[in-house]
Amino acid sequence: MEQNTSLQQQLLEAGVHFGHLRKKWNPKMLPYIFAEKKGIHIIDLNKTTESLQEAAAALKQIAKSGKKIMFVGTKKQAKEIVTECAKKVNMPFVTERWLGGMLTNFNTVRKSVKKMQSIEKMLNDGTFDSITKKERLTLARDKDKMEKVLGGIAQLGRIPAALFIIDIGHEHIALAEAKRLGITTFGMVDTNCDPNKVDFAIPSNDDATKSIAIIANYVTAAIAEGLAERQAAKDEEVEEVSSDENEKKAARLLAEAEGEAGRGRGDKVKGGNQPKRRVPNSPKRTGAR
Repeated sequence: MEQNTSLQQQLLEAGVHFGHLRKKWNPKMLPYIFAEKKGIHIIDLNKTTESLQEAAAALKQIAKSGKKIMFVGTKKQAKEIVTECAKKVNMPFVTERWLGGMLTNFNTVRKSVKKMQSIEKMLNDGTFDSITKKERLTLARDKDKMEKVLGGIAQLGRIPAALFIIDIGHEHIALAEAKRLGITTFGMVDTNCDPNKVDFAIPSNDDATKSIAIIANYVTAAIAEGLAERQAAKDEEVEEVSSDENEKKAARLLAEAEGEAGRGRGDKVKGGNQPKRRVPNSPKRTGAR
């Protein structure tokens, strides 16, 4: 309970409880609203804490299973925080703009990523040394543009298992694509959004930098924990395999040693059953009676 209190205290200090003006509210957020103060809705931090811990536990399990979680935050306040958090746990992220079809048309987006990577490779290894300076400059500019939009998903080989979204209203295209593909969605939901649109809604202020930072960092810590547990389980498996191999090796050597000993005993037994050599008849001694 203490941990909950301290988490609530941190959320309070970060201003996570400040919602939007009453006139902008979405009635579906009613269960998460604590009160109204000076025309602004105040979010119930008890509900925020519960939702945040539930979302963190689910994200931890996804990370532990080795699947990817994509961070999405293209708002000015969220860009830097999202980039930093995603890089910490080596997860894909989108902070510039969401390209329509980034998930639903994933193969085409992958082609663009490959094109960007090949331009980068050629610029670095001197393949383009023979072309004019102007052409090289154009290619470098194209690569930079692509890097800006696609850089965060360059290492993403397949569709992610989950999306963590800052402001589900702002990222409605990403949310719609995830829903269409059945991808689990997690999101910071302010009082002007519909919490039913995401699988795991975290009622919170999605406009303030401090508020975004505390929620994103909490979630990132849970993902990092899941990844650490996955690594520990892998190491344990390796140890088990090597100890199994050692046991098998020892058993084999023991069996071989016993086999050798058995053969040795067999030879002795053979030797023991041989008929005694007969001594040639010596002349009878005639003793005087």
